[in-house]
Amino acid sequence: MTVSAVTGQAGARARTAPRIATMRAAHLDRVVALEQSVHDRPWSPALFASELAAEGRRYLTAWAGEEDDDLLGYGGVMRALDEAHITTVAVAPTARRRGIATRLVLALLDAAVALGMTAATLEVRASTTAAQRLYARVGFAPVGVRRGYYGGEEDAIIMWVHDIAGPRETARRAHIAGVAGDRERGGDT
Repeated sequence: MTVSAVTGQAGARARTAPRIATMRAAHLDRVVALEQSVHDRPWSPALFASELAAEGRRYLTAWAGEEDDDLLGYGGVMRALDEAHITTVAVAPTARRRGIATRLVLALLDAAVALGMTAATLEVRASTTAAQRLYARVGFAPVGVRRGYYGGEEDAIIMWVHDIAGPRETARRAHIAGVAGDRERGGDT
């Protein structure tokens, strides 16, 4: 199965917020197709299935409309004691620069808070400065480097955000979501 291009009817919805939904087994064909289209070392269908079945994990999808036909992206978070680890975030190349990754990360952090987690971490490729800026905007700060993390060929930047349930981080996420909503509605923000 191929990933739907965001054109036609989905393209007309480009300025509306994506619909964020819990990833289900029925989504896996489309999720795996998107995974294979954006990563050099993609996760296998079996890995995604085991992640969906595992305790303490939450995987989300972003869709262009009300039906599960135009997959724009997905992301996941897992519990490690009282900390969240964002395991993956991916957006279809045709849907980038529309705030979808931001929406997914905000929703993953909210899911982590709902699961009782107090801090969050992730690794991001050292070469993906746009992703590092997105994570910094939502509160993550770089704290270290994992040498050769990506297949021995590229380092990962380790990033953390603390007190994700606290008033400062909750307000930050609400503000970012509001700004993103203003942009999607065609506002000047």
